[in-house]
Amino acid sequence: MIPELTNHRLIVGAIAIVLIMLVAVVLYLRKRRKTTAGLRARFGSEYDRAVLTHGSESKAEAKLADRETRMENLNIRELSAADRERFTAEWHAVQSRFVDRPKGSVTEADDLVSSVLQARGYPVANFEQRAADISVNHPRLVECYRSAHAVAVPLGRDEVSTEDLRTAMIEYRSLFDELVEVNTPGEIEAVA
Repeated sequence: MIPELTNHRLIVGAIAIVLIMLVAVVLYLRKRRKTTAGLRARFGSEYDRAVLTHGSESKAEAKLADRETRMENLNIRELSAADRERFTAEWHAVQSRFVDRPKGSVTEADDLVSSVLQARGYPVANFEQRAADISVNHPRLVECYRSAHAVAVPLGRDEVSTEDLRTAMIEYRSLFDELVEVNTPGEIEAVA
């Protein structure tokens, strides 16, 4: 063989390999960006929290994907009309006691939200797991849930202000409404 022709073929082969590798890297990066953008859009501030907790985007994204898989395997269900009515009546009772007993009402709200979650099929043994599970179906409310729960838990101490308690009740109300689906999409459109 002619040495110049062999060198030419090697150079063309090397360029082809480099181009194939470059295309593969570009496609991989594009897929990662699309995955990241999708998870950011789906989980909102929970995505950023996961990145801080796990130390990197790739670890956080793996954990968030694990959450989605876990939730697919759970039997999350709608509340029956009777359960929805009973829980709504319980919420109104808890809320009405807030003026006279704000600390007790926040604790009751925390318990009631846990009961609703359990009735819907969410596992309720561990708060952090519960919050992680909620983040899949209710990502915009999970931070409210964490914040309200942080106020409800230390109620044995007098460190919590009335304003903090009021805010916690509002946050619990938002989550409660979404969990019992008091405002269905049709009702929202009819009001607007």
